[in-house]
Parts: sequence; structure tokens; C-alpha cells
Amino acid sequence: MAKVAAAEVEAGGRTVRVSSPDRVVYEATDSTPEVTKLEVAQYVASVDDGLMRALRGRPTALERWPSGVRPGMRLATGPQDSKADAFYQKRVPRGAPDYLETTTVTFPSGRTAEEICPTEIAVPVWCAHMGTLTFHPWPVRRDDVDHPDELRIDLDPQPGTTFTDAARVAGVARELLDELGLVGWPKTSGNRGVHVYVRIRPEWDFVDVRHAAIGFGRELERRDEQVTTAWWKEERGERIFVDYNQNCRDRTIASAYSLRPLPGAPVSTPMTWDELATTTDPRVWNLHTVPDRLADGDPWAGIDDAPGSIEPLLALYDESGLGEMPYPPDHPKMPGEPPRVQPSRKVAAHWEE
Repeated sequence: MAKVAAAEVEAGGRTVRVSSPDRVVYEATDSTPEVTKLEVAQYVASVDDGLMRALRGRPTALERWPSGVRPGMRLATGPQDSKADAFYQKRVPRGAPDYLETTTVTFPSGRTAEEICPTEIAVPVWCAHMGTLTFHPWPVRRDDVDHPDELRIDLDPQPGTTFTDAARVAGVARELLDELGLVGWPKTSGNRGVHVYVRIRPEWDFVDVRHAAIGFGRELERRDEQVTTAWWKEERGERIFVDYNQNCRDRTIASAYSLRPLPGAPVSTPMTWDELATTTDPRVWNLHTVPDRLADGDPWAGIDDAPGSIEPLLALYDESGLGEMPYPPDHPKMPGEPPRVQPSRKVAAHWEE
């Protein structure tokens, strides 16, 4: 059968052209059929309500896999990694349609860029045509890109731990959030982890929100021996790492309803707390199953209803008395930050005077 040069997808009243629609993006697995580029674009259009709740008005980086997902393929680690199969697109790609809107963001280096700012579902569908699988929105809105309206709690299972362990810890995190007067919204990461989002009032900067995440993580660590906030992997052990640095400027997490570049086309799927507690295999939520699930209602439909305050979390940060923690390596040195040296290599020569 001859290959089709292009197809069209209806998206929010617009028609989006999808080139090479027959290209296989995900190969078949024992439990899922193969997925073509056209099916990826159709999936994005089908989750309009949930995906746009996660992306609307937010500067968004794109994780592009133009050749699809295959064993051994890898994501670029930086601009210099030209031989990788996939890459992050932080600036608007060439050939963007005239309905695509942008906003200006400032990176930790001080440089600025125009980044995609989705305002309608046709934009993510066009991004899917460009090979995008995962959307990485900033925790800010376009009208105030320096003050996050979202705290992100990333529960990352370390070797020796599982998704079930992360889901259990998420339950402990929920109890702590309840005590602090905050509402948590959980989702699967699409892999082994769990994300809990907390809508907050946009009254604090990135440094404050990161400190709030550290304060929360330290209190969670105090309450549960299977939790760690240790930045260095050699110190984490078989525990669930609270990745507080996901709240730094220009650090992003896969959005709700994003596909992940893993076999079976898994989706980062919003859950109710009861669902999360009883889910044993998050891979059941994928491109083939999530649209019907969303048609029955989005568990995150009320996420914007009650933004909270991070003041209780900043109090936890101050009360710990432990001070600042390391930033990611791509950030400039920050005030009060300890040396970025692995504990096993920490010798006097590595410390600043």
C-alpha cells in the first residue's frame, strides 16, 4: 500500500495538516498495537479539555521525537549533543502557524527566548505533527512569567523502589498538605514516579517556591523513612526522592495528558487519590485507554478553584535550620548554596574560601 503524504486532524474548529501520517512512532508491544504519527496527533486532539487545562497560557517547551521511539534511542542532554535522536525545543520552531502565540521567558543564564504559549488545542496538535510527544509547561502564566502559580512535588523512585512505593509516599504527602491547608492533585509520571501539583497564588518568585518545596520535602522526610531529599544519588539509597529542583526557573515536568517516550505509549495521567492508592501498573493508562477515561470526566477538573499559600511551607524551610541545597548544574551559583561536590569527593580543595 502506498504511503500517504499527509492527513488532516480536526482540532477545536481548525484543520491541522499532519505530514507522514503513517510513520510508526511507537512499535507494538505484547499488550498494545503500534501507533502512527497520525494517531499521536489524533490522541492530542482527543484530550483537548485535560491537556489545555495543563498548558493554556503557559510557556511550553517541546520534547520532540521526530523519528519515533525505538530501543536505544536517546534524548539530547544539551545543545552540544547533536547525535541524539530526540531533543527539547525551547524556542518556537520554524514554520509555526499564524494562530500559534508566544511569550517571552528568561532563563537562569539571563538570556531570553520566545516560547510557545498554547491558547487552543490546534497548537499542541501542530506540535505533534512536528514530532512532539511530551509537553513541558512552565509553572507560570503568560501574564506573569516570574511568579509561579503551581508548586510541583516530584516523587521519584530510586533503584530498589517502585511505583507502588511512590504512590504510598504520595498518600503521606496528601496528609501533610491537608494539615497545611493545601490541596494536592496527583498524577502518574507516565513512568515509575508520581507527581503532585498544588495550585498557589502567584505571589512568590521561583526561589521562594523552590524553598517551599524543600521545606515540604524535609518535613515529609522527617515523617517517613522511605523519603529522601538528598540531591546526590550516592546518598539517596532505596528511597523515594523528592526532587525539589523541579521548582527552579526553566525546570519543567511532563504535563498532564502528555505521552511519554516509552514502549506502549504511556500517558502522564491525572488520578483521584483513591485511584492512585489502588493502581499497581500505571502503564494501563496509555494513548489507547486515556481518551475514553477523560470522556468520563477529568479528575483535575477543579484544580484551578482554590489556589493556596506557600507561607506554611516557607515556615517549614526556616524551621528546619538546614539552609540552602544544591541547584541543578545548569544554574548559576546561587546565594547560600553549598558547594556542588559529591559528598564522596568533598575535600578541602573543592570548597570555596
